[in-house]
Amino acid sequence: MIEVKGLTKRYGELLAVDNISFSIEKGEIFGFLGPNGAGKTTTIKILTGEIEPTDGEVKVFGFNPVSDRKNLHKVIGVVPEIQNLYERMTAKENLTFFANLYDINHKRVDELLEQFDLREWANEKVKNFSLGMKQRLLLTRGLLPKPDILFLDEPTKGLDPYTARYIRGIIKEVNKNGATIFLTTHYMEEADELSDRVVIIDKGKIIVCDNPENLKRSQDKGIIKITLKDPIEERQFSLSDKQTGNRIKELLQSGRLLSMETEKATLEEVFINLTGKKLT
Repeated sequence: MIEVKGLTKRYGELLAVDNISFSIEKGEIFGFLGPNGAGKTTTIKILTGEIEPTDGEVKVFGFNPVSDRKNLHKVIGVVPEIQNLYERMTAKENLTFFANLYDINHKRVDELLEQFDLREWANEKVKNFSLGMKQRLLLTRGLLPKPDILFLDEPTKGLDPYTARYIRGIIKEVNKNGATIFLTTHYMEEADELSDRVVIIDKGKIIVCDNPENLKRSQDKGIIKITLKDPIEERQFSLSDKQTGNRIKELLQSGRLLSMETEKATLEEVFINLTGKKLT
């Protein structure tokens, strides 16, 4: 669905994207992760035809985003990080305006308003919407063309937990219905929950590309957490300690062992270990 080879983007002396390559299969949710200034949004803008690359080859659904921009926009949906809704227009007017731009039947507008519980606010001006409502409308607008590929740039940024969970549910549903999804997010738990594979990019370069489980396993802490009963107590044992096996055996024989699990690294810990930075 997406093929990127040697993609580079310069802004004068600034090298925003540095010779990156990756591919995305049909039906994947592909997490594109990195600290601020890593090149994430620049990459999305190139993939969606908003800006031209300095060098490299890019194909999105078989189209060149620069020369085939008109055809590309028929098969992709974009939800930008910065909301660009028309606040003096109503929700329905916003959707209808974009439907007219891309020659989409107005029945699709009514269908999406119904599907995402926006019918009640269809004739309300967007300036009166909460942040969460605006984000739902922005996502709805991105789905107008029934996209084969949906680009999401920080779709739950700044949202309350309930609305963020609602948005993630929509993302899963859209993906289940066949859309390939390109996702950037600062929330590692969100990336872990949604992504089939993730890229971690820093200073314009790709550091790693793998599925979240493999990445977490690569940073395994080598710790076993034991919970004991009567009274409840937690203990930790190192897998590198030769005596760990005997100690666990003794606890099993005592009948006190309630549960046992390996303590895994989180995706956020993997990110920090690889980039040396926290997400902000």
